[in-house]
Amino acid sequence: MKKIYILSAVLSAFSLQAQFTITVQTPADFKEQDAILYTLNGSKDIIVTKEQSKGNVWTFKYPQSYSGMMKIYFPNTNNSFSFISENKNVNVKLDTQNNKIKDVIYQDEANVLMSNIQETSQKKELILPALTQIKEYYKDNTDFGKALKTEMSRLSGLSNIDLAKHPFISYYNTNYSKFLSNENAKKVTQEEIINFIDKSNDMLETSSLLRPMLVGYLNTGGNADVSGSVDKLLDRLKVETPRGQTVLSELIDIFDVYDMKEFKDKYLSLAKNLKCTITDRLSSTLKANANVELGAAFPNYKFQAPVNTTAKSIYDVKADKKVVVFWSSTCSHCESELPKLLEKYNDLKAKNIQIIGLSLDVDKDSYTKKIAAFPWINDSELRGWNSTYSDTYNVHATPTYFILDANNKIISKPDHVGDVLEYFKLK
Repeated sequence: MKKIYILSAVLSAFSLQAQFTITVQTPADFKEQDAILYTLNGSKDIIVTKEQSKGNVWTFKYPQSYSGMMKIYFPNTNNSFSFISENKNVNVKLDTQNNKIKDVIYQDEANVLMSNIQETSQKKELILPALTQIKEYYKDNTDFGKALKTEMSRLSGLSNIDLAKHPFISYYNTNYSKFLSNENAKKVTQEEIINFIDKSNDMLETSSLLRPMLVGYLNTGGNADVSGSVDKLLDRLKVETPRGQTVLSELIDIFDVYDMKEFKDKYLSLAKNLKCTITDRLSSTLKANANVELGAAFPNYKFQAPVNTTAKSIYDVKADKKVVVFWSSTCSHCESELPKLLEKYNDLKAKNIQIIGLSLDVDKDSYTKKIAAFPWINDSELRGWNSTYSDTYNVHATPTYFILDANNKIISKPDHVGDVLEYFKLK
């Protein structure tokens, strides 16, 4: 069963001697008090602790050894930035404007190096092909030809990273280049990926490489035998192990994202029937899916700033049926689907069917302009995919629809707006 950590217990743990410290400094006009520190497990951000500003400086003391990706999120201004830890102190200054992060200035050696490597990698993929073509028109013995040759050599060469000094950067750079870069990804076999996932150390979970590597693994196997590929991988990893369960959790989410329902249901069933101790990572996936199973009571949600209602929560909305839609003003599918829902709004209302729109927007102006045309109940935390309901309701894409009965039980999970209208015989 998943362990639930009380905030006070978590905070008390951080009063112990710190293994390393993370310090973040912002300009005085950055109006934020709270900051939340996250680590990474596969593709899931894991909350570690919350700190408050002291003179626009946040200090996090991390009590354990940790090498991998981390993130800090400012909940009140919806800002975030990522960085790495190599179990050493991290120092960051943020350049901000109008309460938004303009630039992240890393001041510790590891993050400066990682930032430079990623910048060089992007240039290599975007610029090197162009330089190769340009070089054909210049002789090597000219000044410009020599400069071209030097830059091409720099972009083509591997970064010289001291493994002993920078183990995580070396791990990330080496394995990204081998398994995920455009040059090499297509050459890697399924067996090589299985061996790597099986034998890799714990930095696989903290590196952000696991999910794209699993997508690459499935693509390498093709569509002919997805189950065979997944079973082969899980058999090697042993699904009862922590890594096996993390991979199983990631695969369930991948099948959800790509709407591969047959495979999602198969491996979700496998996860439900495990008799071993369940890790927190897999437990969170099981819980999110259980929340939105057909027949389940839809978890209640307390509105933040609702429009077109005096109700305080979803459960306070009284109707024979409710259509809950998760959407965003930047979602192209929402642009085409929600107007069709709007066309039938009066017909739905006449049947005592209420629509509740929960937006994963970030920009308040875009959200406000869009909902002006929507007469149904609207609400948003304006935190995008950091919204609390994205995990609670297992939302991986927009629009996502749920139909609830008068007792807030889920009676249908339509894929598209046409399915919603067909359910109510309005299509």
